[in-house]
Amino acid sequence: MTANDSGKVALITGASRGIGYGVAEALVARGDRVCVTGRNEDALKEAVERLGADRVIGVAGKAHDTDHQAVAVARTMEAFGRVDFLVNNAGTNPVFGPIADLDLNVARKVFETNVISALGFAQQTFKAWQAENGGAIVNIASVAGVSASPFIGAYGMSKAAMVNLSLQLAHEFAPKVRVNSIAPAVVKTKFAQALYEGREEEAAAAYPLGRLGVPSDIGGAAAFLTSEQSAWVTGQTLVVDGGIFLNAGVG
Repeated sequence: MTANDSGKVALITGASRGIGYGVAEALVARGDRVCVTGRNEDALKEAVERLGADRVIGVAGKAHDTDHQAVAVARTMEAFGRVDFLVNNAGTNPVFGPIADLDLNVARKVFETNVISALGFAQQTFKAWQAENGGAIVNIASVAGVSASPFIGAYGMSKAAMVNLSLQLAHEFAPKVRVNSIAPAVVKTKFAQALYEGREEEAAAAYPLGRLGVPSDIGGAAAFLTSEQSAWVTGQTLVVDGGIFLNAGVG
């Protein structure tokens, strides 16, 4: 093991860009080897090249596809011999509007991608390595999952389910595997662009820390939750929100 090789391996879903890529950057920087997944094969290849093909592999596919889940875990085990950490970041939010008008088929798609895929990956990594050897799982939830979120109700419901999924897994996978969630507020990514595009200064002004999040903010949180520094932390939701929830008080 070299000075910049932790000996640990992570699988990160939805990591060709945005928050997932930010998490991958943080884990690679500390010496982990990483498998990143994503739907777009070209974007995934570019991400692997930027992160370092000597310690990162990419497996393209749709997160909710159980065959893809199995292949991603198998490829990680083949390439690196272990999978200590799973970061479930893959997600979708294809609808914006009142929940009263929500197409139920769209809601089903959101839950399939955001929640069921995370459960599937957790089952796969647990059976492949973590059940015997331990590790950690981090589920990327959202502040939308811990408060009312007008116009993104389906997304918010799915992220609330992610928080509860983390609780269930944390209880069931203990003591070998720690499971936690991260609940970001608005992070500057293509995924969240509609929430701030053309009005970033106005959107950022609502945050006590004076800015929107960036992927490295979430990368740092994920690095903590997959490190020995958080060895006694499980079943928790770490809100990373620039202080936005401080505005919920009266007065």
